[in-house]
Amino acid sequence: MIEMVDLIMQWLVAPVIIVVWHLFTRCTKHDTEIAVLKSQLESSKVSYDREMKEMKETIKAIFVKLDSIEQSLRDR
Repeated sequence: MIEMVDLIMQWLVAPVIIVVWHLFTRCTKHDTEIAVLKSQLESSKVSYDREMKEMKETIKAIFVKLDSIEQSLRDR
């Protein structure tokens, strides 16, 4: 009877535990990688939004300058 339990532990339970442990460590690694990728995405999004805001402000400044040039040419 003890030999049967030992055999079951050796050929069934132990390999299942090893497979489950391997899957758990891979899943944990993937969770970490996903968190890093999400952080990088958020950082890129913030950077992009900041650049777009700067471009909009620059374009507004250009149009203001063009309007002032147009107004000065009309006043002549």
